[in-house]
Amino acid sequence: MSTTLQNDQFRLAARPVGLPRPDGWQRTSEPVRAIVDGEVVVKTLYLSLDPAMRGWMNEGKSYIRPVAIGEVMRAGGVGVVVASKSPRFAVGDHVAGGLGVQTYWTGAADDKSANLTKIGARMAPLTTWLNTLGMPGMTAYFGLLEVGQPKAGETVVVSGAAGAVGQTVGQVAKHLGCRVVGIAGGQDKCDFVVKELGFDACIDYKNGDVREGLKQHCPNGVDVYFDNVGGDILDTVLMRINMKARIVICGAISQYNNTSAVKGPANYLSLLVNRARMEGIVVFDYAARYQEGVAALAKWMQEGTFKSREDVVEGFDKFHDALLMLFEGKNFGKLVLKVAEA
Repeated sequence: MSTTLQNDQFRLAARPVGLPRPDGWQRTSEPVRAIVDGEVVVKTLYLSLDPAMRGWMNEGKSYIRPVAIGEVMRAGGVGVVVASKSPRFAVGDHVAGGLGVQTYWTGAADDKSANLTKIGARMAPLTTWLNTLGMPGMTAYFGLLEVGQPKAGETVVVSGAAGAVGQTVGQVAKHLGCRVVGIAGGQDKCDFVVKELGFDACIDYKNGDVREGLKQHCPNGVDVYFDNVGGDILDTVLMRINMKARIVICGAISQYNNTSAVKGPANYLSLLVNRARMEGIVVFDYAARYQEGVAALAKWMQEGTFKSREDVVEGFDKFHDALLMLFEGKNFGKLVLKVAEA
């Protein structure tokens, strides 16, 4: 193909201490190269902005290697194939995968690190493939079902309830017949969680007392807690867990930008007293079963009993400012960066 297309990129220039800084990125641009047999070029349309991205910037052992200095920042995205020399994808196909923070992705169609998958633009809006039908939705679905193992009639509490993972966790739990209580920041988010998503209650941690809220809305204790925030809220919920409770550790956004040691749970002995279990969820462990999760969630969406909310910021140049919205609690729903018109 012609190499006149320019690929604009955000590369990691320095490992952040605390919040990412504007000077922590290197902006680069290079021509889109010609492809060889087995390769494709994907035009990025939308990028997923996730709290996990902050952890990927850190050096050190984790569930995935850190982004290297000088490397294009890792990010999931959806795009459209604009050139193909692979039988897997045709020009015009919409795909989801690890596109990175760049305007074009070029490589082998079967590149395992990108894990390109054809998606149905008619099945759901493209942004939904970065939310309910994408990595956040799969995290919520398998984290709740496989790790949380909720049963009808049990009480499920989820923090970050209005966010990408939280909104799906709560709705899945409701479909399973559970009582669901969310924790979110601000009255608008709490109203959305209850009135739009169907949670039984929501505790506003910014304007209320989480401990008192749990007493009020979880009078019979907590059977499953899906934790997206860590810190003080995790400690507070641990005070209310029931015998044989399951604590799902998905994220700890309250701790990601600490300049001191991560705060661990002070009330961990509640796990001992209640013979409870705390276990982490990494969505990549369930990659072979993604289609199972997509099918279940898509069915509910098509039936009109499941909602997906995305908060879309327009403009590739706004990547840094949009990313910070995650850590300032400014996004309302799954945060997505619009890169180009479909």
